[in-house]
Amino acid sequence: MNQALYHTIGKVTVEKLASIHSKMKDDTATTDDRILAGLLEEITALAKNRASVASNETEFSKGSDVWVERTQGHFPHIRLHGGALEDDTIA
Repeated sequence: MNQALYHTIGKVTVEKLASIHSKMKDDTATTDDRILAGLLEEITALAKNRASVASNETEFSKGSDVWVERTQGHFPHIRLHGGALEDDTIA
């Protein structure tokens, strides 16, 4: 997939989540809406985590004092929400 498609998927995900949160605030959300919100919240958390991993690793390579967890033979990762996967580079 190309970067534009990833960007669009992310944008649509955030927009849909905001829409469901609005329905929840108005107390018009269905059970399915609430289940979908949970999934979209998890996807959003995982994406934020991966972005943090990339940002921290960039800063670490510049000599900045940031926290990274390193395991032998694997890419650096941060364990937040289970979102940074070992050996899983950001495309």
